[in-house]
Amino acid sequence: MMTAPMRGRLQRAAWCVTYLGLVSTPLLVLVLGPTPPAIGFRWDLGIALGFAGLGLLSVQFLLTGRFQSVTAPFGIDIVYYFHRYLGVVALLFILAHPALLIADNPAIAEFLDPRTAPRHMLAGTISILALIVLVVASVARQALHIRYEAWRVTHLVLAITAVALALFHVVGVGYYSAERVTHALWTAIALSLVATIVYVRIFRPWQLARRPYRVESVVEERGDAWTLTLTPDGHAGFHHDPGQFIWLTLGSTPYLMREHPFSISSAATAKDNHVQVTIKELGDFTGAIGRVARGARAYVDAPYGAFTVDRHWAARIVFIAGGIGIAPIMSMLRTLADRGDRRPLLLLYAYRRAERLTFREDIDALARRLDLEVVYVLEEPPDGWTGERGRVTRELLERHLPSARATAVYFVCGPEAMNHHVERLLHGLGVPLSRIHSELFDLV
Repeated sequence: MMTAPMRGRLQRAAWCVTYLGLVSTPLLVLVLGPTPPAIGFRWDLGIALGFAGLGLLSVQFLLTGRFQSVTAPFGIDIVYYFHRYLGVVALLFILAHPALLIADNPAIAEFLDPRTAPRHMLAGTISILALIVLVVASVARQALHIRYEAWRVTHLVLAITAVALALFHVVGVGYYSAERVTHALWTAIALSLVATIVYVRIFRPWQLARRPYRVESVVEERGDAWTLTLTPDGHAGFHHDPGQFIWLTLGSTPYLMREHPFSISSAATAKDNHVQVTIKELGDFTGAIGRVARGARAYVDAPYGAFTVDRHWAARIVFIAGGIGIAPIMSMLRTLADRGDRRPLLLLYAYRRAERLTFREDIDALARRLDLEVVYVLEEPPDGWTGERGRVTRELLERHLPSARATAVYFVCGPEAMNHHVERLLHGLGVPLSRIHSELFDLV
């Protein structure tokens, strides 16, 4: 009988093979089409990199389409990070495409002049410029102070523009689209992109609009955080695993691309189908979360994420949280308490000050229902504090981790820098990477 971990590995392997096949599709043109004249290595490499870059771009829409069958084996946060870095790789490939061609034949540089360039060559130039703006705006969005909502719309428009003009450029060149088989291949790629966009931006919002939610309550928590309780309006809601997250749209239509990802903080065992998300005020959308009116309409696309105790079993569990990273861990702790789980649990919770520890009272109450050891780590402890202080260090972990640390499973959630730091510390202490699971909040 196939175990769940083995099934997960097979699913990941199958999707990796599928991905490689999809991104390689444009390169089939070089095989299926007419053989180009032997011009030289730089020319051939430039053409190949151009097609490789186009292949990567074409599949980017699928990576961010939030198809649960695709994201579930990996975790959607990992898929989004993969999408981000592959965008940079695609840009480098596509920039190398004209650079190598011009290096091989400098006369081609005249096609960069928009006043005299043929339409298909101008389309290629604009495609590259759109891709440059897209990548720079994405990588440096926070540094450039670009609002999330504006960035999302701009990102989609630039992505569609870059890929559409790149396809027009290829077809316009003619050499690699003249044959019936290659023309059919480019047509199939274009139609698949259109179908993906229609499904993600029209059909799925239509589905969400038919299954609205209502904001039942808005409760203030410690640390500038708020817990929203969402109740399904006219439908049964959804089932989720403890620790997963949702994409939430508040007070708007789901067609406007204003959804935001938030971790579920309520137990997966709730009987009334409500769901709670705990949101920290960090500016933009979250800065007004405390003023959301009771009864406000909401739309929920869920559930997502592989950060859950239900997918990674162990006889002992260690949770390490920083700041609002406690939210998905609360979902797991509450669920384990409701189930009567008696496994030994350890929670290391790092924050700046004691009075800002989100869920502190709830955590202390859960410690009485579970076999849970709680260790608070404060950067600015109050007078008389006898607990851990500073940040999570190797020495701190050595003091509190179980002796059989390599057999426990670890869930780490906090700021990205903290996650990477803790992962390195755990691995250095002999914990296999396969037993360390992190949730990355910064998806975009």
